[in-house]
Amino acid sequence: METVVEVRDLKRTYTVTKGFWRREKRQVTAVDGLSFTVERGEIFGLLGQNGAGKTTTIKMLITLLAPTGGLCRVLGYDTFGQERAIRGRINFVFGGELGIYRRLSGRDNLKYFGNLYHVPPELRDRRIDELLRLVELEQDGDRLAETYSKGMLQRLQIARGLMNDPEILFLDEPTVGLDPLGARMLRSLIARLREQGKTILLTTHYLPEAEELCGRIAILHKGRLLALGTPQELKEQAGQAATLEDAYVRLVEGAV
Repeated sequence: METVVEVRDLKRTYTVTKGFWRREKRQVTAVDGLSFTVERGEIFGLLGQNGAGKTTTIKMLITLLAPTGGLCRVLGYDTFGQERAIRGRINFVFGGELGIYRRLSGRDNLKYFGNLYHVPPELRDRRIDELLRLVELEQDGDRLAETYSKGMLQRLQIARGLMNDPEILFLDEPTVGLDPLGARMLRSLIARLREQGKTILLTTHYLPEAEELCGRIAILHKGRLLALGTPQELKEQAGQAATLEDAYVRLVEGAV
């Protein structure tokens, strides 16, 4: 197996200022000594409560935040200092409806992002048609995005994230706010991407989703790695829990 993401003793701290009359600064640790690897072609899950450090970790991996300490490498390059070698080979999708221009059609959104990613016009247009079929929007590609449902917008975001044909796709809570049918359709799409050889790093609060999709899962708690393994291994670590959700609750409550 080829390691495409390597995180070792990763740290990220912030300085925050509190108070109105008496301003006081203090250090907040969002990620505290985190270590894990992701292998090419797997779906790797990051689980944790709000504030556990999942999104901060994702932002460091996609070169949006500089680590305070430790090693953070993607595709063999440091995410801070060698960003240019990484950015054209990855992409990311955050949950919700950000990242799409509502007054453009689905097709024009993809064309716009294809131009940003410097995809040659002939390849860009062919890829747009392929991606609209992949996300099941081929019949709706010329409609304005403002007419799309939440599920359709999120599928369009996935298509946007694939315009540069990334080797690694980072998905931060991609099914948040979706109805059960829309979420199931998106999970099916993510599974198809894995079959096509994409490496996916996924964060989610929906435990059955993680159990269905992820080959391995890291559980974060207060910025630290609490547990790491396959869904079955995590259930065994939690005392033969019946489901991943039961295992997660036992492991987190045991750490409190």
